[in-house]
Amino acid sequence: MKLILPAQDHFTATAIDMEPTAAELDQIEREMPVISAEVELLDAQIVTLDRLPNELDARRIRRARRKVLAARRELANQAETGDAA
Repeated sequence: MKLILPAQDHFTATAIDMEPTAAELDQIEREMPVISAEVELLDAQIVTLDRLPNELDARRIRRARRKVLAARRELANQAETGDAA
């Protein structure tokens, strides 16, 4: 039986390819409020994995969801107006 394998040179990233470009870093910086809000929501959800959420947990999750939506809205508004800040 003959094995069919990809040519490693075409599929293996080099050290140069692994570094993000300046444009990618700028995009990550613009998306950081959304990323932080999503991490906060995930933290709130993780707390309730092994138990039923109490009222404080439910409020924390709702607040985190609103924060995610607000951050996404702000990012979308920036993209529509072309603002980079």
